[in-house]
Amino acid sequence: MNIMQSAKAAKKASVYLAAVTPNSKNNALQLIARELHNNVALIKQANETDVERSRKENLPAPLLKRLVFDDAKINEVIAGIESLMTLPDPVGKTLLATRLDDALTLYKVSCPIGVIGVIFESRPDALVQISTLCLKSGNAVLLKGGSEARETNKTLADIIYNAGCKAGMPQQWLTLLETREDVSAMLKMDDYIDLIIPRGSNAFVKYIMDNSRIPVLGHAEGICHVYVDSDADMQMALKVVTDAKVQYVAVCNAAETLLVHNTIAAAFLPLLKQELDKYNVAIVGCEQTQAIITVNPATDEDWKTEYLDYKLSIKVVADVDEAINHINTYGSRHTDSIVTANRETAKKFLDLVDSGNVFWNCSTRFSDGFRYGFGAEVGISTAKIHARGPVGLDGLVIYKYKLIGNGDIVADFVTGNRTFKHKKIDDNCPV
Repeated sequence: MNIMQSAKAAKKASVYLAAVTPNSKNNALQLIARELHNNVALIKQANETDVERSRKENLPAPLLKRLVFDDAKINEVIAGIESLMTLPDPVGKTLLATRLDDALTLYKVSCPIGVIGVIFESRPDALVQISTLCLKSGNAVLLKGGSEARETNKTLADIIYNAGCKAGMPQQWLTLLETREDVSAMLKMDDYIDLIIPRGSNAFVKYIMDNSRIPVLGHAEGICHVYVDSDADMQMALKVVTDAKVQYVAVCNAAETLLVHNTIAAAFLPLLKQELDKYNVAIVGCEQTQAIITVNPATDEDWKTEYLDYKLSIKVVADVDEAINHINTYGSRHTDSIVTANRETAKKFLDLVDSGNVFWNCSTRFSDGFRYGFGAEVGISTAKIHARGPVGLDGLVIYKYKLIGNGDIVADFVTGNRTFKHKKIDDNCPV
């Protein structure tokens, strides 16, 4: 089946998926989790093939780490599916009810988006998370993973698709695309695809946005910051900054830049360097930073760079306003955190930093759909449309208006025989 046939089939499947009951979707998810568990050996064998080939092709270490799909990661995605099953179904929720007039009632009801095309990086766990989130939200999905993970992705997609069909999901509810040419073709299929979610490099995401009429949801980069304020608890700041930087460096919510208030920089930075040296973190810093600790100079380019590696840029700032301005200038609107004991300073930071995730006294690594309780995520959006931050179930549905009457006609209202009441009511849509 070529890409055009796949897109048409997905569109047809999406119509039926929209009406699948919550119980049926959960039964499908349960079977998917069970089949993944039953095929661990097959999945690991496919992944070992990908990892070995990627090592020979000199895939960068951070990406290689993402590619590995071991027992721990398999168990994690299965746990994510089980968590997803416990979440309320996002489809069919009454968001608003208004009685326009007697027996003429308007309902705003959540519904699936339709067909979602997702292009993601070399993380096999992303395929599991994306496909199951799309199923739970009633969307058909076209998936294109990185070539590094082709054997793992194919194995996972086959298991998940077949389990879904066995549980009653419509044919072609999930399709795995295999070539770069498929991606280029997909961008032109606005008649069949309703939303594209790209996950990859800044250049790649911008390419997608510039070359498609289909709405695009996602983020290009994860240039995340931690700001250590003058009123910060020093030990708390050390713990938060270290976790934000080194807990897992190859992810978009890892901290890339540290901002430190000038009144505590002299005391804090030597302690931080001592801690980060344990992890062999390379540090670059502004002139004030260089005057306190021995580091290489930071350039303007460093403030714009997502390292995805054991590297951190540091800038000393005069106050929270300078920190906010730096973040809003150089950040990617992903995740930014402040460490402070001052509630007013924290409020100012959380209100004025223009990012999808803004934190107080905690690591940037918490910006994750699974950790938020969303049952994993299809990605993180830095856009200002219907979904922002980690995109879970609620970000994969839209809404429609349902108007229920009894032979009502507009002419009666135009002539004055009837008048609109527009009374808000607390009713669920009956159909």
